[in-house]
Amino acid sequence: MTNRGWRESIVAYIRVEAQPEDKFGHQPRLYALARQVGQGMDYDDDILFAAAWMHDLGVFVGHRPKDPAQLSRWDHVPYTICRSRELLTEWGFPGEKLDGVESAIRNHQAKDEPTTVEGMLIRDADILEQLGAIGILRAAVKVGRDSRYPSFSSIVPVLRNAVNHLANQTRLIGSKAMAESRAEMLRSFLDAMYDEAGDLLH
Repeated sequence: MTNRGWRESIVAYIRVEAQPEDKFGHQPRLYALARQVGQGMDYDDDILFAAAWMHDLGVFVGHRPKDPAQLSRWDHVPYTICRSRELLTEWGFPGEKLDGVESAIRNHQAKDEPTTVEGMLIRDADILEQLGAIGILRAAVKVGRDSRYPSFSSIVPVLRNAVNHLANQTRLIGSKAMAESRAEMLRSFLDAMYDEAGDLLH
């Protein structure tokens, strides 16, 4: 399969498997953000593309546990890595680059310490996706759908954490200014929300 072929296979697969449906947009945005952050840097775009599109496979409905107790303890990363290696191999992804994809997926969360350029790009881009207007949309859509967030007030700590902690955790020069701008937008939103709702948000 050609380079174009395996990329098309990834996108087609994630388009179907990204459930609930709103989760699909995160993948192309993450790849675009990672490339934007990585301008002028030397990285493998095949690894970056595959890791960006596959990194959240284990959080999709149909791939994560249905039982709430099991779901509360679920670490999607090992599952995502194992399934991604299987699928990427099936689609003709270069075998010598699979370890690079695994490393980027394994270390894509804010708490992680990436050891590759692709991993650093994916991690910083994933932090950026939790800030700004997109961060607000991604949090708000969980209200009433995710058992952890039954009300609007339940996502406020998530947004507050993004502003107060995540925004300062980007590592790369290309992402720091973007994080600052997005955090400021998110901070303004929180201020407006408190002004409008006070203690009556629910």
